[in-house]
Amino acid sequence: MGQDTQPPEEAHPDMPERVSGDEPLLAARVHRPSDLMRLLAGLLAIGLVIAVAAFAHATTSGLEEDINKGAVGAPDVFVKIAGLVSSIAVLLVPVAFAIERLIKRDGLRIADGVLAAVLAHGVTLATDLWVAQAAPGTIQDALTQPQSGGGLTDPVHNYLAPVIAYMTAVGMARRPRWRVSLWAVLLLDAFTMLVAGYTTALSIVLTVLIGWTVAYGTLYAVGSPNVRPTGQTLLAGLRRVGFRPVTALRAEGVPDSSDIGDRGRRYIVTLEDGPPLDVTVVDREQQAHGFFYRVWRRITLRTITTRRSIVSLRQALEQEALLAYAAIAAGANAPKLIATSELGPDAVMLVYEHIGGRSLDSLDDKEITDELVRSAWRQVRALQSRRIAHRRLAGDAILVDRSGRVFLTDLRGGEIAAGDLVLRMDIAQLLTTLGLRVGAERAVAAAVEVLGPDSVAGCMPLLQPIALSRSTRATLRRLARERSKREREAVLAASEAAKRERELAKAEAATTTAVDRTDGRTENVRAEKAERAEKKADKKAEKRALDTALDEAREEDLLAQIRRQVLLIRPQAPVEPVRLERIKPRTLVSLIAGAVAAYFLLSQIARTPLSTISQADWRWVAAAVLFSAVSYVAAAMSLLGFVPERVGFWRTVVAQVAGSFVKIVAPAAVGGVALNTRFLQRAGVRPGLAVASVGASQLFGLGAHILLLLSFGYLTGTEKSQSFTPSRTVIAGLLTVAVLVLVVTAIPFMRKFVSTRLRSLFAGVVPRMLDVLQRPMKLLTGIGGMLLLTGVFVLCLDASIRAFSHGNQTVSYASVAVVFLAGNALGSAAPTPGGVGAVEGALTFGLVAVGLPLEVATPAVLLYRLLTLWIPVLPGWICFNWLTKREAL
Repeated sequence: MGQDTQPPEEAHPDMPERVSGDEPLLAARVHRPSDLMRLLAGLLAIGLVIAVAAFAHATTSGLEEDINKGAVGAPDVFVKIAGLVSSIAVLLVPVAFAIERLIKRDGLRIADGVLAAVLAHGVTLATDLWVAQAAPGTIQDALTQPQSGGGLTDPVHNYLAPVIAYMTAVGMARRPRWRVSLWAVLLLDAFTMLVAGYTTALSIVLTVLIGWTVAYGTLYAVGSPNVRPTGQTLLAGLRRVGFRPVTALRAEGVPDSSDIGDRGRRYIVTLEDGPPLDVTVVDREQQAHGFFYRVWRRITLRTITTRRSIVSLRQALEQEALLAYAAIAAGANAPKLIATSELGPDAVMLVYEHIGGRSLDSLDDKEITDELVRSAWRQVRALQSRRIAHRRLAGDAILVDRSGRVFLTDLRGGEIAAGDLVLRMDIAQLLTTLGLRVGAERAVAAAVEVLGPDSVAGCMPLLQPIALSRSTRATLRRLARERSKREREAVLAASEAAKRERELAKAEAATTTAVDRTDGRTENVRAEKAERAEKKADKKAEKRALDTALDEAREEDLLAQIRRQVLLIRPQAPVEPVRLERIKPRTLVSLIAGAVAAYFLLSQIARTPLSTISQADWRWVAAAVLFSAVSYVAAAMSLLGFVPERVGFWRTVVAQVAGSFVKIVAPAAVGGVALNTRFLQRAGVRPGLAVASVGASQLFGLGAHILLLLSFGYLTGTEKSQSFTPSRTVIAGLLTVAVLVLVVTAIPFMRKFVSTRLRSLFAGVVPRMLDVLQRPMKLLTGIGGMLLLTGVFVLCLDASIRAFSHGNQTVSYASVAVVFLAGNALGSAAPTPGGVGAVEGALTFGLVAVGLPLEVATPAVLLYRLLTLWIPVLPGWICFNWLTKREAL
């Protein structure tokens, strides 16, 4: 449980108690995730109340009528007396509590409450102003009442919300008597105002929510007072359970990670008599550490693979105690739990026998022997014999004492009566943990020797990063980056070596040719043929050198090495990964963005009258259809222009049509690249060259896109003036780009990130561009295809505009081109398939910004997207299936 620390040899009974190496001064304030969660819940509730007020007008009106009818029979004298008493008490109770806290020298809490009250008052004033001047009439009706003297009541009570914020921020909820008294006067005050007709039910609810939300927002922003127990509190707690502690030394070297941050603070305690103790202190703040990460894991992973996100201190104490006793009963080496106790209302402690060892992470590689590895596996076998899962078999949870015995620590995250899947995850985790230290071969051999080949083979489907601990995944990602760096450096070195050899060979050939010409024995025809043959040989030699260098530098990742070792023992072992993820982050973002996009599209369609569609000029609609069809020919040209190998043109056109189906089920920038790469590979282009060709096309297309956007933006800025001075918008855009470039180059992290990506890009794309440059017709085809592709899309959008403008179109081609290029760039960056929603919004906003009426821009954009995105889906699906059947994809 702690580090290898020798206790003092002698301890005098009269030695004063002290805390040696106590934690660094604890922060006076902490930002609690629970406060943030309450803040978010309050904001959501406020939004829900406003939505009810805006859209459920009939319900709110009926509620007000029922309240008014019920208030008719209330005695007027009782209402006035109750209102007067509650109004005075609602202010006196917080003041009395503040005096009581100041007497007990707890002024920081009072300061927090005052700050929250001031902020709540400001929020109520802003809300009142918004409801009175800018809110829809339904919201105003639901939150206000007409007064007898004229005017309306306040939508939010500007004294009630600050009181609630103050009460919540100072922590009165933890003091039952004060809490009951304050809530009593608050409810009485709200009731009297409601009966007297000075407010509405929704106004009271909104007031309470604003006060509550502002309080927790304030507490999270400034932090709550830190109540974590110190070492002196620990010593006092040990005395209460019968120990006589002398010193408490905070264990050093305990990793601080969100993956293990809730394991508690560890102390090595020396006693007046007897061996030392390992004590773990767990408080609410540590338990909340990594809360959001655990919530996210619980959402994205299947329930069987993750534990509860929120566990009370009592439950955590009982779970760890149960697992400690169960592990020892199963025959595993685990720290022996001696005692448990509470350290006040917000912390608990667990007392273990002191082991005095070192973790696996702190051992040198030469110290990790085969016997030690087998011993670790024997502990796991003992746990699994009783269906106990550890769930955290990382290097810091495996402890080796002075005699070489292996102990399993940190059992709090474990599970009793675990299922097969969780037990297999433990094996996969320990295989990876040991493989990182001793290699895949030794880790698998020891596991097979102890557990048997069947148990080890059964974990194969769990050998995937998502099934491992967070720290292990981080280590694997770091090793992957180092491996990719070595591969890139090997390829670049091979390319440079091949280039030098080629230049040396050319120099020698030039010298020989000069000598031969001097002797008169060189013929021009033979020299040209020899030169062409030499160039082809140089290309083939360079490609072979690059492929050889990449093959030699390519390394298997650790998980692949473990799979290979297991398959050598059990060739029939299952290798298909188990699906553990319920939902991926990209999928979640796409679903949310898709829902927003669908709402945007439906609202656009709803605002477009049918008469507008029926009055469209069908000649321009036909022209837009023609331009949309030509775009696939242009796309094929832009791709083939960067492929020196011979590939069928019309089959490439069919592949671009198939891309219309692919981009609707995946982000456009991803689906098109994957499809074109796969198509080129099936057409006979080697995988590396296919990726390089598509990358060169994308890189050149990005450059052309930026140049066209700047060029058309310049023309748009000068078309309304006689001079050629660009508009301020273009200048501002250029300055923004320049500032971004300076920021990227000035920050070391970003500069390294960009340079690394550019080097990996140039390693494959630049040699491919050199191959294309040697064929001018190919390059001309690629450039022409890109320009034609942009041109036909601009013409398609322009024709769609003319179809609904009926000859009154006032937008120039340059303006349409700028709008298209900007909207297309935004669509490529959007997470939705095909840029749905983002492109429509950008195009509509852009066309309105350049002077097109909204009633023309909306149907024009819908027609353009219908022709370029939705109608081609069915032909794209047919082409996709046709190419798949002919093994062209």
